[in-house]
Amino acid sequence: MSILPDKWIREMAEKEAMIEPYVEAQRREGVISYGVSSYGYDARVADEFRIFTNVDNALVDPKNFSDQSFVERKTDVCIIPPNSFVLARTVEYFRIPRDVLVICLGKSTYARCGIIVNVTPLEPEWEGHVTLEFSNTTPLPAKIYANEGACQFLFLRGEESCETSYADRAGKYMKQTGVTLPRL
Repeated sequence: MSILPDKWIREMAEKEAMIEPYVEAQRREGVISYGVSSYGYDARVADEFRIFTNVDNALVDPKNFSDQSFVERKTDVCIIPPNSFVLARTVEYFRIPRDVLVICLGKSTYARCGIIVNVTPLEPEWEGHVTLEFSNTTPLPAKIYANEGACQFLFLRGEESCETSYADRAGKYMKQTGVTLPRL
């Protein structure tokens, strides 16, 4: 597997609509950076947030998930309570090629503030808005800024195409839009 450079990301975004909307150069003036970088793409977080709360004393169960554990907000700045988390989504919609696997890492700006960004890999031929999880590991409230950089996607090409892609097996999160909660 090899990591793919900025030139490949630009070509795929422009010719194959792999990333929409696409920003061809890093933007960083007064914002947490986003756009294409040397070997990745820094995606933005949208202004839709689901803030975890335990008001109703709900149990977190991935096989029987209740959306009662969240408060929905549409805002430019989201406050994550101490030792809690928020679900959000990328501004960008991704379409992953069949011979590519995408891994996501959090931005160092957030990591240095005790905010962890968690995303599972984007599998070959998966498409949709990426659901992001921001965990506030600190004992203080933390801010997340909408329409600014949240995480960096790294594109890895396999030596050959996979036998079965995410689209082939009709994965449950295919073509997701909005902030998507766990499904069975």
